[in-house]
Amino acid sequence: MKKKVRVLVVDDSALVRQTLSGILESDDDIEVMATASDPYDAARKMREEVPDVITLDVEMPKMDGITFLEKLMAQHPIPVVLCSSLAAEESATALKALELGAVEIIRKPTLGTKAFLAESRIQICDAVKSAALSHVKKKPSLRSVEPKLSADAVLVKSTRAMLETTEKVVVIGASTGGTEALRIFLEQLPADAPGMVIVQHMPEHFTKAFSKRLDTLCRVSVKEAENKDPVARGQVLIAPGNMHLLLKRSGARYHVEVKTGPLVSRHRPSVDVLFRSAARYAGKNAVGVLMTGMGDDGAKGLLEMKQAGAATIAQDKASCVVFGMPNEAIKLGGVDRVVSLEQISGVVLGCCGETHHV
Repeated sequence: MKKKVRVLVVDDSALVRQTLSGILESDDDIEVMATASDPYDAARKMREEVPDVITLDVEMPKMDGITFLEKLMAQHPIPVVLCSSLAAEESATALKALELGAVEIIRKPTLGTKAFLAESRIQICDAVKSAALSHVKKKPSLRSVEPKLSADAVLVKSTRAMLETTEKVVVIGASTGGTEALRIFLEQLPADAPGMVIVQHMPEHFTKAFSKRLDTLCRVSVKEAENKDPVARGQVLIAPGNMHLLLKRSGARYHVEVKTGPLVSRHRPSVDVLFRSAARYAGKNAVGVLMTGMGDDGAKGLLEMKQAGAATIAQDKASCVVFGMPNEAIKLGGVDRVVSLEQISGVVLGCCGETHHV
């Protein structure tokens, strides 16, 4: 038998500990090793047995989750999934957690409709298994029993892409490790870089703060995408959490569509939805980039982009936190070039015919 991912659940709410434990235990590949009501309790449990992954609340007695995360990463690094309600005002805290080394952010489970709980189960279990994969010594089995919808569930039939336009459009997908990878990539771009559209797997209410932070760090303008936003030179649009993002065309100009819909490739937003819309509406005028992340979201979409004449790029294994999504695209034959994170910006600009130095 494959070894299960052992999880330590840390939350001061007994109800959340019970709910989260039940969600995690419903996955055949996950075992809740123990639960803890605060960081000191967690430290005692870890002296008895070291978990593969920790799910960590933020607001707790005795010590807050961010302080505990900082101490943990300095003394005994273990993959941490921050589990928070993620209200808009808490997004800065979540960003800080990612900077300190948390590998995933998930919404704290709440009671709701059956469909909501089913989607939450998929996302929470996938986040924990993704975190386990980011630990180089842990390689758990990843059996999936839930059906995976294709991007056809969100896309509608469309006309073919124009043969050629004067402007290229760049579409990018990322998941685990992507927040840092995107920062490194975007910081290297010139202020007048080609228009870019990004799907990064992250929860609702988090993408606006993430976009604002990148906007302060980069020469390009970065914002959370809104419906009908134009894709313009020097601007980067990031998919809102819990919403799909599609590339559309009006004449020779591109814009985005933000819409709801079912989980696609187990995600919303889904990279496959963005990439397949780029294949349909931009064709050879597009450049597709698939970065670090678990699973296969974006692999089929990147192949469709390549078949439509787009240039396609994947991040290499050495620079990925989790070499999942890029590897699946490579195995499908959907990748033209495999390059390191530090090289992606230069290759993208080259594919767009740019001569800027990065």
